[in-house]
Amino acid sequence: MYLWELPDWPSLTWDTACLAGPLARVSHAQGRLIGQMEHLGFDVRREAHLNTLTEDVVRSSEIEGEILDNEAVRSSLARRLGIEIGALAPADRHVDGVVEMMLDATSRYAEPLTPERLFGWHAALFPTGYSGMHKIRTGLWRDDAGGPMQVVSGPIERRKVHYEAPPAARIPAEMERFLAWFAAPGHTDPLLTAGLAHLWFVTIHPFDDGNGRIARAISDLALARSEHSPQRFYSMSAQIRREREAYYAQLERIQKGDLDITPWQDWFLACLHRAIEGSGATLARVLDKARFWDRYAQASLNERQVKVLNALLDGFEGKLTTSKWAKFAKCSQDTAYRDILELVERGALRRDAPGGRSTSYSLAPKSA
Repeated sequence: MYLWELPDWPSLTWDTACLAGPLARVSHAQGRLIGQMEHLGFDVRREAHLNTLTEDVVRSSEIEGEILDNEAVRSSLARRLGIEIGALAPADRHVDGVVEMMLDATSRYAEPLTPERLFGWHAALFPTGYSGMHKIRTGLWRDDAGGPMQVVSGPIERRKVHYEAPPAARIPAEMERFLAWFAAPGHTDPLLTAGLAHLWFVTIHPFDDGNGRIARAISDLALARSEHSPQRFYSMSAQIRREREAYYAQLERIQKGDLDITPWQDWFLACLHRAIEGSGATLARVLDKARFWDRYAQASLNERQVKVLNALLDGFEGKLTTSKWAKFAKCSQDTAYRDILELVERGALRRDAPGGRSTSYSLAPKSA
C-alpha cells in the first residue's frame, strides 16, 4: 500500500523527541547565517541572493533531468530583481517561466498558497503546453486520461514502478485539505512544516508534470516564511541535487511505508543543514567578487571585459583561452587577444603555466 491508501491518511506523524537535536542544529545554523548576512552591505546581500536563486533554479530543474543555461537563468533573475550585471542573455520563455515561479514563491512568501497560484506556477513551467514531446494539461489538475500517474524508471520492457499517485478524481479534495493545512499548520515548527509540505504535495502529485519542482518551490516558500525574508542565501534544491539518489530513495521508502514520517523529516533537516553550511562557499565567492571590483572600480574596462571577468568570478567552467573569450564575448579572436592582453597588463588576469596547445588565463591573485 502507498501512503495515501492508508486508512488514516494524511495524519502524518513524527517522533518529536527524535527530531529535537537535528531541529536545534538547523535552527542555530539558519540563525547564524541570517546574522552574518545582516552585517554585510546591501550590494553583497543582493549579489548573494542572485547567486543563490540562480543555483536554486538550475539545480531544481537538473534533479528532473532538465538542463537550463546558467547565464540565461541569471539574466532572467537579474531583470526581474532590477540588478545590473552587464550584458544580459537573450530572453528565453521557458527559463523566464521557471524564474517567475521561484520569485513568486520566495518574494511573495507571506501570501496564501491557493489552487490559482499553483496553476499559475504550473503554466509558467510549461509555457508551450508541452513537456518534451508530450502535450499536458497546464494550469489544471491532472485527469489521468493516459492512465494512472506513476513514477517509473528503466526501459519499457523492464519498467520499474517506484510510486503510483492517488487517482485524479481525489485530487481536488486532497489539495483542498493540503492547502487548508498549509495556511494554518498550527504549532508545527516552520522547518518541519517545510519538510512535511514537500512530502505531502509530491505524494498527491496533482499535475501531469513539474510536481517535484513545485514541491521544492513550496519548501522554499515555507523556509522564506520561517526567516521572514524574501532573500535566499542557501539553496535546498542544490543540496538535493547533490544528494539526488538519497532523495529519491527516501521518498520511495516513505511513500511505501506507514504514517510515521520521522525518517523523512530527519533526512530533510540533515539535508537542509548541509545546504546552510554549504552556503559559505557561495558567500566567499560573492565577497571575493566585491573585493575584486573594489580594486578595479576606477578601471576603464569595456563591456566584453566586464562580462568575461564576471563569468570568471562566478565560476567559469574550464580554462579561459582566447578562442573561448571570443565565443563567449561574441567578438573576433584578435579583439579577444587585445582584451586579454590589456587585463594581463592591468594585473586582473595572469597567464597560466604552459600546458596544451593554447595559452590559458585565470584571475590574478589578490596581491597582483
